[in-house]
Amino acid sequence: MPEEVNAVSERKRYNRKFKEETVKYIQEQRKSMDEIALELNIPKGTLKGWMSTYRQFPDEPFVGSGRLRSQEQQIVDLEQKNKDLEEEIAILKKAMHIFSKDRS
Repeated sequence: MPEEVNAVSERKRYNRKFKEETVKYIQEQRKSMDEIALELNIPKGTLKGWMSTYRQFPDEPFVGSGRLRSQEQQIVDLEQKNKDLEEEIAILKKAMHIFSKDRS
């Protein structure tokens, strides 16, 4: 392998507070995204991604790796509850079938 491939550095990680402050800074400035990217030494694509996420989820823009937004967590919880109820129904149907055989 060429040496350049091994020289790639790790991805930088930014905490939630830093991202929120950066988005607010971008909104307050009259500078271009290119200027702000150079000023903060953050790739322009990263800044655009943060802005997009902030616009899409203004209440919970940056939840962190492995964590779910409250709406997403509600969906997961409801799907689990639905699965549990479907299992209960299947058990009850089997029980009804067994008990109805005994009466015959």
